[in-house]
This record gives sequence, C-alpha cells and structure tokens, in this order.
Amino acid sequence: MDSFHFHNPVKIHFGKGAVSHLGAELKGFGKNVLLAYGQNSIKKYGIYDAVAAELKKAKKRVFELSGIMPNPRTEKVYEGIEICRKNNIDLILAVGGGSAIDCAKAIAAGAKLKGDFWKTLFVNQKPITDALPIATVLTMAATGSEMDPGGVITNWKDNLKLAYLSDHLYPKFSILDPTYTYTMPKHQMIYGCVDIFSHIMEIYFSVDDNPNVSDDLAEALMKELIESINVALKNPTDYVARSNMMWISSMALNGIIGLGKRQDWMTHQMEHALSAFYDIPHGAGLAIVHPVYLKYIYKNSPAKFARFAQNVFGISAKGKTKDALARAGIDALRAYFRKIGAPVTLGEVGIGKERLAEIAAKTNIFKTSYSNLTLKDIEKIFNLCLKY
Repeated sequence: MDSFHFHNPVKIHFGKGAVSHLGAELKGFGKNVLLAYGQNSIKKYGIYDAVAAELKKAKKRVFELSGIMPNPRTEKVYEGIEICRKNNIDLILAVGGGSAIDCAKAIAAGAKLKGDFWKTLFVNQKPITDALPIATVLTMAATGSEMDPGGVITNWKDNLKLAYLSDHLYPKFSILDPTYTYTMPKHQMIYGCVDIFSHIMEIYFSVDDNPNVSDDLAEALMKELIESINVALKNPTDYVARSNMMWISSMALNGIIGLGKRQDWMTHQMEHALSAFYDIPHGAGLAIVHPVYLKYIYKNSPAKFARFAQNVFGISAKGKTKDALARAGIDALRAYFRKIGAPVTLGEVGIGKERLAEIAAKTNIFKTSYSNLTLKDIEKIFNLCLKY
C-alpha cells in the first residue's frame, strides 16, 4: 500500500432513536441554529418534529432554510449565507440526504468568506481557514456527506456542477437512524445505492493494485450492498438491510477504503457535467455512465477487473481469458443496475445526442490511475451511453 495520513473527526450516533443524542450534542454550540432541509418529507414522516423537540429542549433559537433541491443550486447557498450572516448563526444542522448536507457545507464556508462563495471556492478552489460548524441528521443512504469533508453544488445558469473539499467542512457530529430511510421512495433508494456503489468503485479501480486491505474492504462493502438492496427492495423496513446500507454509505467516503489508493473519480466528473445540463438524479447518471466508462478503460488493468468479476459478482474464471472475465464483470454490473430499476442508457432519461459535445467540453478531465482521456474520449463515452 502507498503511504498515507488518516484523520476523520466526525462523531457518529448510529441506530434506532439516535436523534435522542441531539440535545446533548447541541450543548457544545451557541444559541442560534440554522435548520437546513429539503422538501416536506421530513415533516410528513415525523423526523422534523423529533429534531425540533430536541432543539427546543436545548433552548436553541432556530432559523430555517427549507426547499433545498436535489442537485442543490447556488441560489439556495446564497439564501443560507444571508440567513447566517443576519442572525449570527452558531451551527448549521442539515436534516436530509446529501443535497441538504452539501448545501449546508457550502453555506458554512461561504458565511465566513468575504468574497463570492461560488467563484472563490468552487471555481477557483481557494482554501478556507474557517467555516461555521455543521452537524447532520441523515435520512438517506447515498452520498457519504455525513462523514466526509466535501460537497457538490450546481450553478444552473452556467451549466456547472462542481465539488469543493476542506477539512473545515467535516460535520462535527452526524446522527444516523436507519429507520429514517424506511419512507424513502423506491427510486431514491435505488439511486442512493448506485451512488454508494459508484463511490466504492471510484476508489477500488485505482492503483495501488498490489494485495491490500483497502481493496478487500471495498469488495466486502460492494457484496454486502448488493445483498442489502435485494432485501430492501422486497421489504423496505428490513432494519438489518437498511442499517447496512446506511453504514456502507458512510464507509464508502469516510476515508477508510481510500487509504493507500490514488482513486479515480472520472465518472463523477462526467456525471456532474451531465446533470448540470439535464437535472437528472445523480445516481441515475452514474448508473448510465459508470459501466460504460469502465468498459472503455478496463484494458489498462484487466487483472483488477477480472478480480472484481470474481470477488464481487461471483463469476467463474473457468474457460475465460482474463479479458473476457473482466468484460463479464462490467456486464454484470450494468445488468445489476438495470435489474434493480436504474436506467442504463441516456435515452431512458430523455437525453439525446444533441448536447453531448457541449457537455463533454464542460467535463473536468484529468489523468487517473487507469486512464488519460482526451475530450474526444469523453464525448465518445457519452455517445456510447445513448443505447444499451
């Protein structure tokens, strides 16, 4: 394994009723709290009331930022920054999935910034020295934002979807109650699991490819994720399956399985460009792009892809060349995404070839462990995504 440094400061409260720990955690922060959340689902299913009760017990003065959309946009970040500055917010509490948490992180950084958050941080990638503290109550297993230092924001006007990372953006604590995911719509659960799978693969399909614990852990997580979603699709309130999915989401991006790995992340760059033009769910875009991208690059490390086929999907190597085994594993991945109900072609989400060259031109392209793609390569990959 390559040398590494590791530190993850996020405190986790995990399990049924974990929200009961919120009041005690809130004591460590000031009086003014910004409660950031998405649509009305947290109110419909009682999560809002449970959080509000803890805030009340802790005698916090609460301000709200609601209506955070999937693929959170700059407009909501600016709105949140204004609330924080006007009301001397001491803590941002994000309740929801990755969209609410990512928006909260951008607000936390922007509220302490003198310049424009979008241009300074997301476009120019300037480092920050401070941010408002963030905490989360997670309601969806997907992005891993509850335990990582980054977030993704979309500028719809400029067709840009960009990420920003800083150690100052780790949540102070995160509350993970798997029962909060029971009421997620089926399609959101599916897209969340695709996102988790994709995160793991971005790390797994990269050097160092020598025998290492990080790859072993990644394979175990992918296998468990497949088993858990199979159960949850039949029984959405199966606690074991839901708890495994929630913790796998955190494990995928909390740094553990990335230790000693150089990581890839090109699929995410392509999906970010795609959903900055077409407001599709992030997981849907990943289900379409990731298998096609892997098939485009697999010959640069066929042994690793053959290992994936065997160890994750249980495909026998008997009678197969390493190349054939590698391709079989990628085909199994794409077939699995289709089986659970995710789209695997651009046509299925209403996207044609009209703007693919433009989208490719907006993709952040860099050299990865297994690839050194050009703009023409990116455009070709998008065109390969048009049909199965």
